[in-house]
Amino acid sequence: MVTTGTTTEPAAPDLGPAPLDARLANVLGGRTASAIEKAFGYRTVGEFLEHAPRRYAERGALTALDSLAIGESVTIVAEVVDVRERTMRARRGSILEAKIGDGKGLLTLTFFNQGWRTKDLVPGARGIFAGKVSDYRGARQLAHPDYELFDRDDPRATADPGDEEAIRWSRQPIPIYPATSTLSSWQIAKSIGIVLDTLPDLPDPIPGPVRARLDLVPFRRALELLHRPEKVADFKRAQDALRYREAFVLQTALVQRRIAARATAATPRSASPGGILERFDATLPFTLTDDQQSVGAEIAHDLAGDWPMHRLVQGEVGSGKTLVAIRAMLTVAESGGQSALIAPTEVLAAQHLRSIVKFLGPDLAAELRPVILTGSQSTDERRRALLAAASGSSRLVVGTHALLGDRVDFAELGLVVVDEQHRFGVEQREALRTKGATPPHVLVLTATPIPRTVAMTVFGDLDVSTITGLPSGRAGVETFTVGLAEHPGWESRIWTRMAEELSAGRQAFVVCPAIDDAHAEDDGEPDPESDDDVPKRAPATVLATAERMRAMPVLGGRRIEVLHGRMTAEEKDRVMTSFAAGGVDVLVATTVIEVGVDVPNASMMAVLDADRFGVSQLHQLRGRIGRGQYAGVCLLVTAAELETTSRERVDAVSASDDGFELARVDLELRREGDVLGERQSGGRSSLNLLRVVEHADLIVDAREEAERILEPDPQLEGHPALREALARRLDESDAAFLGKN
Repeated sequence: MVTTGTTTEPAAPDLGPAPLDARLANVLGGRTASAIEKAFGYRTVGEFLEHAPRRYAERGALTALDSLAIGESVTIVAEVVDVRERTMRARRGSILEAKIGDGKGLLTLTFFNQGWRTKDLVPGARGIFAGKVSDYRGARQLAHPDYELFDRDDPRATADPGDEEAIRWSRQPIPIYPATSTLSSWQIAKSIGIVLDTLPDLPDPIPGPVRARLDLVPFRRALELLHRPEKVADFKRAQDALRYREAFVLQTALVQRRIAARATAATPRSASPGGILERFDATLPFTLTDDQQSVGAEIAHDLAGDWPMHRLVQGEVGSGKTLVAIRAMLTVAESGGQSALIAPTEVLAAQHLRSIVKFLGPDLAAELRPVILTGSQSTDERRRALLAAASGSSRLVVGTHALLGDRVDFAELGLVVVDEQHRFGVEQREALRTKGATPPHVLVLTATPIPRTVAMTVFGDLDVSTITGLPSGRAGVETFTVGLAEHPGWESRIWTRMAEELSAGRQAFVVCPAIDDAHAEDDGEPDPESDDDVPKRAPATVLATAERMRAMPVLGGRRIEVLHGRMTAEEKDRVMTSFAAGGVDVLVATTVIEVGVDVPNASMMAVLDADRFGVSQLHQLRGRIGRGQYAGVCLLVTAAELETTSRERVDAVSASDDGFELARVDLELRREGDVLGERQSGGRSSLNLLRVVEHADLIVDAREEAERILEPDPQLEGHPALREALARRLDESDAAFLGKN
């Protein structure tokens, strides 16, 4: 192959006793290692070798150039068709234009004052080209691209097309790596090759019998086949082995952490006959659903145990998770313990307090003295709440992030309830958990359904309970996509339909992704996975939308109020109280109303710019309506074009009200990236080759093998290779993440 002038510093001959932990600078030299660290954050040999190719090309297979998108950074295989150099008119110098093709489409390579490249770029030359696709006078081009040509002097390149060796050479997979503007795919490949040349045999963390059962190649061989395959089957075998290794090491870490958690002592908490919980249940005006009863029994069993409960309760919007949590808190209160419920917003925290007081009734509320602690309280209100928590006179403390403050103390914290766990970082949850003199029990609630393998991967050290049924009396919701891209005239129908609901005595929500032109919502930002193909247009805003609606004749005389994260706690509470009491017809809000808001008379919701939200967020928002006797109608308004990923998300929510099915669709629609979010600990993506939906069976198998190994050997004394892989995969921040999740 012909290079483009990049040189690689000589490698060190020996990687030492822990080759995967060797510094890249010792192998590739400081200059190359620094470029790799700057581009990807890799510092060690092991980290760099995990940089898997995103695809593989063949020397004989050309890339479909007519499919390239403007603005896309590409690495392609193509052939030089024509080369011309011309003098620039406006200034001194020349422009070299080389057209490359795939037999169907053409792409222009443009170089300024680099006429010497005509020696390399001759018609018929074939190679790999990398750059950003731009448009020049209606034609696609790469300006100053990087490239590497296949060696024309290689006898296999000029051999008879029927020659077997030439055929093998032309079909040999070429790894195409995730690259940057300063570090090309082939530069990465060369550095990977140098590292592999110095790499000795490596111990495999996967036990030999497991490898034999699954027909997996050894670890060292898998790395070789991943980065330097001779044929397609090679890298596929490598991916199989490395993918299982990834699942196996991660599941081992989660199972080991779960075993360690159960070795920690906790204060058992049980309900007594005639006690608080029994008195509470006797006052309920309805019967618990079967799921609420079974999940409640699981929680009661955990609370009575000798180690801290770590349980995740997931359930559909409106399935009654809050009531399950209240019953757990009352169980703890019977033995004098306190419970702290942390919610992501002040609106939701206030809603929880109102629900708790309403459920308890006047007698139990006076006995347990539930209080709220938020950041916007007055000094006197905050002082009283702090005193109630520290003295133990309040056994139910509800709050926001304010609960995490250094001045917040508890007399006997026995249970931590985290509502909508995805809105909190691990460190925040840990800060609350450590306020107990002995480790408190932890109950995590989420209305974002989690497929089994995701729960097994993200919350592998938590027990998972699921509430699938909904309480009786819910009328349900019909959801429709209002596609303005293909039907711009439909917008007026939104407000006409809303006027019909209001005339029937019902209420409505309008949800916008931003407060005003200068401020996005502070406490309910759109999902990060939804920004891949959202058009660069101004989002609908709460303040402008409310003003526009007040001026609409069809909504004339209607009481329209706003709710968003920049309002004070008093303002939010006033608006929500008025809306719940029927004093407001339409609430124009940001996603501050995403969870917890319960207004049974609200029967309609219009989500503007719905393509700016994620699947789970839209499902959560929709759950605010249809909570009473009136059927709900949800209109997802979007200008996203058909067949874009953003539009597919919106249409998926319209097509199904099954949260678990939507969670699966959500994961499938996401492109490359970490389905676990940003790890909440700030590191690189925790998943490399593993995909929790696609590789569900593999994850289950890895989990079972991890449990089988750890049960007799929790410290992995008999599995040193696995123990070392675990230590390498989980640095200090990762281990803390797993321990606190």
